[in-house]
Amino acid sequence: MRILVVDDDPFICRLMSRQLHTLGFAQIELCERARAAVERLEHEPDTPGLIFCDLQMPEMDGVEFIRHLVRLGYRGALVLVSGEDERILQSAERLARAHQLQVAGTLYKPVSSRQLQHLLQALPNPRQERTSPTPPYGAEALAHGIAAGQLVNHYQPKVDMHSGAVVGVETLVRWQHPEDGLIYPDRFITTAEDHGLIDALMRAVLRCALDDARRWERQGHALQLAVNVSMDNLVRLDFPEFVEEEAARAGVAPGTLIFEVTESHLMKNREAALDILTRLRLKRVGLSIDDFGTGHSSLTQLRDIPFTELKIDRSFVHGAWRDGALRTILDASLEMARKLGMKTVAEGIEDHDDWNHLRAAGCDVAQGWFIARALPVEQLLTWLHDREVGRASFNPAHHLY
Repeated sequence: MRILVVDDDPFICRLMSRQLHTLGFAQIELCERARAAVERLEHEPDTPGLIFCDLQMPEMDGVEFIRHLVRLGYRGALVLVSGEDERILQSAERLARAHQLQVAGTLYKPVSSRQLQHLLQALPNPRQERTSPTPPYGAEALAHGIAAGQLVNHYQPKVDMHSGAVVGVETLVRWQHPEDGLIYPDRFITTAEDHGLIDALMRAVLRCALDDARRWERQGHALQLAVNVSMDNLVRLDFPEFVEEEAARAGVAPGTLIFEVTESHLMKNREAALDILTRLRLKRVGLSIDDFGTGHSSLTQLRDIPFTELKIDRSFVHGAWRDGALRTILDASLEMARKLGMKTVAEGIEDHDDWNHLRAAGCDVAQGWFIARALPVEQLLTWLHDREVGRASFNPAHHLY
């Protein structure tokens, strides 16, 4: 693999070259000016498979260099190196990832051979082609799918972090397309929001979820049922009556429901939303502020809306045990929720380190692939049965699904 090191410090360039040679890499090119590196990439068709780039450089800094890599359509791997503040390096990494560059990692100066070896061992194939994003479905096809009853629900379990009990599930909609198979929501939710279909979609999801809740209640599973609701759903003042009527039809108590409220757009009709959400609480429906810390979720919502649960976004959960900034934000969110009398849910728990950190931090409920993926209702019932039969207590170390 050809490697390009871009750093204005000649000593750092030579040091990294020696370290890479020691680790078995022979084709190494050094460049002390980012602008010269860009010119080389513009005119050299055989681009390097891996680039190490310093952030703080004269004439052209690392962020500008990232911009040029995007312009050139660079498809290799990128490692950002810096002696700057940790948060600056993290911001640059997030920027590169947002531009769809393949970021292999970050290194802090002075770079040790051990750090370098660990990063290179985990390096993916830098020549691997990235697939183009699949376009979303159109409004007409989605409207037909909703009307034809093609939406299905999968359910991801939520576990009490202290007792190990399964306390609820989150409803995640899928589209069982007759020709294309199972379609995930990233390909149709935006279409639903942009073309006035989100209300019909959510109502179909809710009806199905309530029917499934009745099934697992009959089998002895008392689970809270979380359903995602967009602010775009909260415009019809009769929405609380619809929820109450559908719960009564399915024979499920309204208090079983939790609506996870996501504000993907700015609130269009604040008065109507506050009216609807307050009346849902009067009917004992729980309210969760979803993806807290991202998008338009804010402290103003916590002040004005009677939420019962704060759901911390996965971007603040996974890896917080090793990231000081994430850990600070996470701890502050948990403490704030406790003082407001709200239950806390952490989504995106992916490994034992995440689990241990969130449990020690005092989070109430865990959700993520470390516990279980989202499952169709039949598989969920089997999962619940097997878990009860196989173990009296929850052992996360043996519970990867």
